[in-house]
Amino acid sequence: MAAPMRRGSNVALTREIPSLDGVVIGVKLSSAEPVVTDNLVVATILCDEGSHALSDEHFVFFNQLSTPELSVTQLRAAVGGDTEQIEVDLHAVPTEVSRIVVIAYINEGVAARRSLGQLREASVRVLNLDGNAELVRSENLAPALSTETGLALGELYRHQGGWKFKVIGQGYDKGIVGMAADFGVSL
Repeated sequence: MAAPMRRGSNVALTREIPSLDGVVIGVKLSSAEPVVTDNLVVATILCDEGSHALSDEHFVFFNQLSTPELSVTQLRAAVGGDTEQIEVDLHAVPTEVSRIVVIAYINEGVAARRSLGQLREASVRVLNLDGNAELVRSENLAPALSTETGLALGELYRHQGGWKFKVIGQGYDKGIVGMAADFGVSL
């Protein structure tokens, strides 16, 4: 296995694997505090060139498990040690989607005085949908978190006719409210 990718680093997935048709994005979040992990939400936002959600239907989370065209689906059960997994059919993603951002947030975290600083581990990885071979894994993003209640973990994005993956690791003090404002999602 290759060394974990650091924040801000990226890899050209389809340049490295031209036959790549789909991926599974795995998110691992763990804490010694069950109240934190029990209230964590993983979501995916399909964004246009301006980094805004195409529509509210392109915000995939526990209440809306897939996009209208079924290109992105949050799996009901995660395997391989991941907390959550998202399946992406790269060929079915609408052409107007420039990036697919994977986020995590604490549901009602600000009001309950919880934060992502309580996490022991926060990482994201990409698996080849064909065979589940791990392609990339991020470094542990948790040590850099403190008062944040939301986190942009990573993103798949279009580049020169292919797909790349980037580790983001950006925290949000205003949780889902701050991320929804940045990505143009209605709450």
